[in-house]
Amino acid sequence: MKKTALVLLAVFAACAVIFAGPSGEKSGQTVVKIGLMGEELRPAWTEAARLLEKDNIRIDLVNFSDYAVPNRALSDGDIDLNSFQHDAFLQNEIANQKYEITAVGNTVIFFLGVYSRKIKSLGELKNGDTVVIMNDATNGGRALKVLEAAGIFVLDPARGNTPTIRDITSNPKNIKIVEVDAAQTWRTLEDPAVAAAVVNSNFVVDAGGVPARDAIFIKSIDPEGDKPYINLVAARIKDRDNPVYKKVIAAFQSPEVARVINEEAPLRGIALPAW
Repeated sequence: MKKTALVLLAVFAACAVIFAGPSGEKSGQTVVKIGLMGEELRPAWTEAARLLEKDNIRIDLVNFSDYAVPNRALSDGDIDLNSFQHDAFLQNEIANQKYEITAVGNTVIFFLGVYSRKIKSLGELKNGDTVVIMNDATNGGRALKVLEAAGIFVLDPARGNTPTIRDITSNPKNIKIVEVDAAQTWRTLEDPAVAAAVVNSNFVVDAGGVPARDAIFIKSIDPEGDKPYINLVAARIKDRDNPVYKKVIAAFQSPEVARVINEEAPLRGIALPAW
């Protein structure tokens, strides 16, 4: 009986190894947790997940609501990859938080629009009107460049892609720029004191809006000048050559996913494939 018990124990242990596998795997299936902000990229990642089924890779999408969290979650090992930020934001996070994370592939570039409940075009802005932008350095800098492209004011060109309010060199209508958390920009449109706001597309979509329909101004994408704003997938530096993650990136950067981005809501009209 003792010998039989030992044999059975060995069999169960072997089965446990087969079915549990390494961390993140079940029944031989590799699970990759990917952090997102908002819902706009979910259809594209869902299509990538479908393509990865043949490789026995399962994608679990984890949604966050605070821009400060996905990189911390990645650094701490709570998720395997994240897909929510552009390169300018990532580099700022690495510099300030000392995260040992890196870009491992490009995804999309989002249009950045200006929205209003009170005016139909930015030409209707009055002297002293208030326009809201994001309060983080990279998104706020991009928002200022969008407003400059619309002719609202002029920025110091020496600041490149990271201007601040202090870098406005000419402001003919004395437009007041107010900075708030990115997640609050859409809600400020209900404030009677706010004439317009620059809002990230994901927050527009989450609120039921359609950027291509609702924006009063969308800056055209400049393939060269907007490179810092290409969204990407980030991984821990130690995992940048992980073969499973390379398959994940390849699946996203596929014709099938490009079709979803170009043709299906909510990405159609607000983003372009960027690989």
